[in-house]
Formats: sequence, C-alpha cells, structure tokens
Amino acid sequence: MSTDRFRRAERIAAILADPEVQRIGALIQDEETRAGQELHAELQVLQDRYETAVRTGDLTVLTQVCGGGKHGRWGRICVQDTGHETRTPHWGTTPDGTPVAWIGSAPDDD
Repeated sequence: MSTDRFRRAERIAAILADPEVQRIGALIQDEETRAGQELHAELQVLQDRYETAVRTGDLTVLTQVCGGGKHGRWGRICVQDTGHETRTPHWGTTPDGTPVAWIGSAPDDD
C-alpha cells in the first residue's frame, strides 16, 4: 500500500473509531431496523418473491429488483422493484433475517 493510501486509511479508521461517529452510526442502524419492522407487513411479499426467484433462478424477476440497495459485504439487498425510491426507502433483510429499511445506496450515504 502506498504511503498516501496508508495515511488515508489511518485517517478513515480514526474517524470511524470516534465515539460520536459510532453513536450516530448506532442511531442510524436502530432507525433502519425500526423502519424495516414498520414496513415488514407491507413488503414481506417482495422478500418472498426475491427468495423464490433466487432459488428458482428466475432472471426476469431478479432483473426487476432494485439495484440501488446496500448489498454484498453490507449484507443487504433491496427486494423492491427498480425505481421505488420516490415512494418508499430501500427495504430488505439483514443476513440474520431482520427486516431493515434505508435511504441511500451504501453505508456512507446514511
């Protein structure tokens, strides 16, 4: 790793370790969980549709799923249709199955 990249990584690590940043991050996570629970009854059908599409390899359904959600290493994928952002936040579940809703496309958008 170059010296500049190493210094940038150190600065980012220091910011993320700051107690106030961690407190705000926890508040955001709590709100995302609360919102996910609130929308659960309305949007669970979309999670079921997504899981069925993954299991059966239904590419038609999978290409209609929102691509703007947190996913991959953040363990989230928005299971609503593409273009929903004007009506509702992104909605899906965490890797442990907890419903979660969020605004933005990555953790640093929060």
